[in-house]
Amino acid sequence: MNHATALSPPRRLRADAARNQQRIIAAARELFADHGLEITLDDVAERAGVGVGTVYRRFANKKELITEVFEQNLGDFAEAADAAYRHADPWFGLVEFFEYACRHMAVNRGFSEVMLELEDDIDRFVVVRDRIKPTVLAIVDRARNAGALAPGVEPSDFFALIHMVDGMAEFARPVNPDVWQRYMAIVLNGVRADGIPRQHLPVPPLTDDEVEQAKGACSGRRR
Repeated sequence: MNHATALSPPRRLRADAARNQQRIIAAARELFADHGLEITLDDVAERAGVGVGTVYRRFANKKELITEVFEQNLGDFAEAADAAYRHADPWFGLVEFFEYACRHMAVNRGFSEVMLELEDDIDRFVVVRDRIKPTVLAIVDRARNAGALAPGVEPSDFFALIHMVDGMAEFARPVNPDVWQRYMAIVLNGVRADGIPRQHLPVPPLTDDEVEQAKGACSGRRR
């Protein structure tokens, strides 16, 4: 009995440490999505409600924490691709994944920034490619074999199209964070076969004032 009592405190400490790590990662994911790579470990500690020392005990530096968050996001991406591949309708499976990818890039600033940086990190780029690309290829092939895609549309086009929608999302984010959905629908209407119903355009376009405001915000970011 005494022996069991003596061992119980370490078990509680381990449980506390695991809960703290979960809170740290959850806080980092939120900040990463909202603010991108500019976040600091102090920011994460404040959002998680733990001391800065607790964060440093779990992660030696920001890069380690960002890597952990990126890996979790990548896992979510892979799960979304698998679910889309299993969709009963090949076209709607493609739409489901394309929407997930565009939404994730549009609202998750950190993931988008890391994806852009992968061009300079060949090893990590290969990991991303090998983990997601085969399923994406299969999703597009299913839609094409079902006659749902316009002639000439290739799987590699979708990687470019996602980044095109993300570029519009980044431009419009300061004035209209939802307008990317309109351009996502326009893109899907452009690649669908003639017999496939068009996507509804869910939001109106940017107003002239919003365009000018977005241009001003963009110029400010460059400076």
